[in-house]
Amino acid sequence: MINTATLLQIRPEGLYCPAGGFYIDPVRAVEKALVTHGHADHARAGHGAVMATAQTLDIMAIRYGEDFAASCQVANEPQQVGDVRVSFHPAGHVLGSAQIALTHKMVGTAVITGDYSRSPNPACTPFEPVPCDILVTEATFALPVFRHPDAGAEIVRLLASVAAFPDRAHLIGAYALGKAQRIIMLLRVAGWDGPIYIHGALQRLCDYHISQGIPLGDLRPATIARGQKGDFAGQIILAPPSAFAATWAQRFPDPVICFASGWMQVRARARQRGVELPLIISDHVDWPDLTRTITELDPAETWVTHGREDALIRWCEMEGRVARPLRLLGYEEEQD
Repeated sequence: MINTATLLQIRPEGLYCPAGGFYIDPVRAVEKALVTHGHADHARAGHGAVMATAQTLDIMAIRYGEDFAASCQVANEPQQVGDVRVSFHPAGHVLGSAQIALTHKMVGTAVITGDYSRSPNPACTPFEPVPCDILVTEATFALPVFRHPDAGAEIVRLLASVAAFPDRAHLIGAYALGKAQRIIMLLRVAGWDGPIYIHGALQRLCDYHISQGIPLGDLRPATIARGQKGDFAGQIILAPPSAFAATWAQRFPDPVICFASGWMQVRARARQRGVELPLIISDHVDWPDLTRTITELDPAETWVTHGREDALIRWCEMEGRVARPLRLLGYEEEQD
């Protein structure tokens, strides 16, 4: 067993690095935080200082305001923080997402993945495997049943439905950061070059992606004046899932309700949401990619958090690997 207490500890605020004097994705406001990406269960406002990629810092400013932290530092090169060398590496999850590698000369290297994906995503930089002694991995879809299909094939299903129902609008529930932009890019790759209509809650983050060189194409506001329902027949509209509970969704002509998430593999969830066309598109690793990552990196220890820890811990034990559940408090279920 590695003596890890110098490098990583579990505290009420979250994962703490004593040798560097900072937290990684803390759940409470702290003096110094390293943040893996801009989703709200990892990136919170109110810290004294935040270190993250430039894109994550920009996204936090968009979501929380320019004064979301007392000070910010861009993690563009490896740097020494206390007794720890810190570096950020692409996680393939959303724009700006990073794994954080911590190297201590007496302990070795720990990699905190945050959330990550190994599936192709035209809206962000792909995952980069980082050799390590300790791997801290998410477990959002850490059950053998979760085997996500090709995202491009799911978009083909969507476009087939659009062609089959030309008089109906297709409303797609997609989270504002990452999933919405990935859906748009997958549609562009699949040949949809017409307008895509978006809810106002998606506008600022879509504009930011465009400013970062992500070619989202022709995006238009999904607003309807009286008597204009027919204008959206045969069109694709993206909105945050919360909009589907409001009267906003009722404005469109006999809409086909879609939802893009890895959770759409669970039919009961699709039924609960009233989803007519579930799209199994995830920005997290599924079971094969989780186990592949651990096998490829071959860490001395695997720490499991954010989700279904027990099955992955058991798999590690059966493979003769040292593993432990973190059971960090304060993290909501990953919504994907």
